[in-house]
Amino acid sequence: MNRIRKGDNVVVITGKNKGQRGDVLRVDGDRVVVSNVNLVKRHTKPNPQANQPGGIVEREASIHISNVQLFNSASNKGERVGTKTLEDGRKVRVFRSGEVVDA
Repeated sequence: MNRIRKGDNVVVITGKNKGQRGDVLRVDGDRVVVSNVNLVKRHTKPNPQANQPGGIVEREASIHISNVQLFNSASNKGERVGTKTLEDGRKVRVFRSGEVVDA
């Protein structure tokens, strides 16, 4: 079970984007793409077949999953996440403070 999933609201805890928050757009193994975080300028060539103009495009690059923490809206900061098995056998993610992330 992954600690960080697509759609989660995360906060960057280290690096040049430290303190920025955003939603996870994609998880690729041990790397995540977070909206409006780690923006890079990509120089693209025009592709008339795909109807794509050329130029400089700004887009999100991936960052390592260890550099983000799940955002806890109750405490209003990033918090570590663990897993817990409920009585009915379901595995859920829980904040280390004890609150359940997944309902």
